[in-house]
Amino acid sequence: MTTPTEKPDPRNRSSSDPSENWSCREDDQRSSAGPLERLEELMNQPGNRICADCGSPEPKWVSLNHGIFICIKCSGVHRSLGAHISKVLSVKLDLWTDDQVDLMVALGGNTTVNMKYEAFLQDIKKPRPDSSIEERSDFIRRKYEHMQFFNPNEKVSSSHPSTTLSSLSRPSTAPPPDKKNCEKQSTGHRIHAFGHAFHSSRKKKETEHKSAKNSNSAPGMVEFIGLIKVNIVRGTNLAVRDMITSDPYVILSLGQQSMKTRVIKNNLNPVWNERLMLSIPDTVPPLKVLVYDKDTFTPDDHMGEAEIDIQPLVYAAQAYENSKTTETIQLGKWLATNDNTLVKDSVITLTHGKVKQEITLRLQNVERGVLEIELECVPLSQ
Repeated sequence: MTTPTEKPDPRNRSSSDPSENWSCREDDQRSSAGPLERLEELMNQPGNRICADCGSPEPKWVSLNHGIFICIKCSGVHRSLGAHISKVLSVKLDLWTDDQVDLMVALGGNTTVNMKYEAFLQDIKKPRPDSSIEERSDFIRRKYEHMQFFNPNEKVSSSHPSTTLSSLSRPSTAPPPDKKNCEKQSTGHRIHAFGHAFHSSRKKKETEHKSAKNSNSAPGMVEFIGLIKVNIVRGTNLAVRDMITSDPYVILSLGQQSMKTRVIKNNLNPVWNERLMLSIPDTVPPLKVLVYDKDTFTPDDHMGEAEIDIQPLVYAAQAYENSKTTETIQLGKWLATNDNTLVKDSVITLTHGKVKQEITLRLQNVERGVLEIELECVPLSQ
């Protein structure tokens, strides 16, 4: 007589396999703590308590490509390198996923990364917390872009990763298309009076275009005073560029920086609700907004533009930087008139310590179209 084979009781499973035990512990850690908690735990490790590049204490920014914690001043230089070299995120301002934190853990943190990227520093001195932007830019470019101090005998999990990082990065950080309109920088005269904060964009003269090219000859050599978070909310009644519809996307340009939203197919009233973040240079330029229709075989079509003077928002954020009020306070109001591009009045408010502004703009140099945008200014100290 044969006896039936007993099925093993999962409660009696042996835990002798160390890989299974490690997998279980890792899953338990991920389930018991959210991404931000895990990131803060990683940030509090000894080597990550100072900026990987200049040694400033309590860095609140990250280069996801390299798995390092950096200060806000160095983060501005990293951002100028491009997301393909250094993908910059904020510990506090960005929404983190477990996969992103896993990548940070896998890359090893500041100490491990610096052992590889600073292996051949020799007599080269690293920047200090009080170093100039020129010193930071020179060192950071040599370290990450040119990899002059890198130890080629050390295998690095992610130097300039493509597949792994692209799967984790938000689509908003993709570099803008190669367009002359996107490359141009605003150099024309701006009226700084608050009442004219939103003026119509005009075509730049050839001399202005040449001046813009000259001004961009030294990327990264810019001191940043804060960040502007831009939420591209929606477009309304946009121009038709593909027979009866369009495939719109938005490019933001601030000084030498440009970012773009995702493309929304076949929609003249697209809803993006997409948040982009740009560094604010010391000499505050206007925020330029460009809308395009995505084409496959021909150059993308222009669908309008607008220009916003963000200085009032920056001044308000600096003035109320240390405010502890929990009430909503109106800090300024700009009326919609025939002399500006506002569709309706725009208000700057202080809400729970955050200085924000909602703007509804008529797009210029196009037959029609309206764009809704929300702005938030984050001072340097945050």
